[in-house]
Amino acid sequence: MRPHTDPVIDITTALVRTLIADQFPQWSDLPVSPVDRQGWDNRTFRLGDRLTVRLPSAEGYVAAVAKEDRCLPVLAEHLSLPVPGPVAVGRPAAGYPFPWAVRRWLPGATVEASPDLDRVRLTRDLGAFLRELRAAPAQHGPAAGRHSYFRGCHPSAYGDQVEQALQRLGDVVDVAACQAVWAEALTSVWASAPTWFHGDVAVGNLLVDDGALSAVIDFGTSGVGDPACDLVIAWNYFTGEERQLFRESVGLDDDAWRRARGWALWKALICVADSAGSDPDGAQARVLAEVLDDPVVV
Repeated sequence: MRPHTDPVIDITTALVRTLIADQFPQWSDLPVSPVDRQGWDNRTFRLGDRLTVRLPSAEGYVAAVAKEDRCLPVLAEHLSLPVPGPVAVGRPAAGYPFPWAVRRWLPGATVEASPDLDRVRLTRDLGAFLRELRAAPAQHGPAAGRHSYFRGCHPSAYGDQVEQALQRLGDVVDVAACQAVWAEALTSVWASAPTWFHGDVAVGNLLVDDGALSAVIDFGTSGVGDPACDLVIAWNYFTGEERQLFRESVGLDDDAWRRARGWALWKALICVADSAGSDPDGAQARVLAEVLDDPVVV
């Protein structure tokens, strides 16, 4: 989830049917239905059994459509797990102002909706996927920056937000402990050549089939830079022993994990501090506790 300040458009099934009928009449007879769990950046719909339609929900997310169209075919050649394959790009019409995408549908349920998930296996499968992603040729990938919401950059890009959140939460959180974690995150940089990162490794973007990781979706925040941002799932999903297994599988050093912990701290703090209610069920408060309790570093 990457909250954006642009107005969010109401995207309905009827709108999608209209867009498909007008621009891709060969698919006009296919049923259209919203997916069960929606992300923040896009609204996603099933189109028949083999296709999916993704429409940016606000102007700030539009650039990701073209980026994914460029990057996904390249990455697919170097990854053993499927990623969404571009099929077509729609144009603004019918009152919808942005380009939109038709992609191949990938079967499977999200991690959060998979009761038969083997969590230990997931630590290994996800670690192996991230190794493959880092090994993919990076020379033509987009350098980390605003398009990736500064994922892939140094976590210091959000230093002001961390400071502001701690000022708001002075009576709620252990400020000194948070400052110590943040200071450790700032003590190193990614000294190797830039690598691919996903940018939003979250349970809603990992698909599972028969208890195992089967696909990875939503590369809208991907780019080339520091892969530490892809480790945040260690705290916001995995538990203590699972974190260590994930660490072993992913193959990154202590400095990367310190920066990753900083990324996790930043996200948890800004959500807890957000007076608009970015953490209504207390999930990020629990993540913050995990971040402070477990550095994952050996």
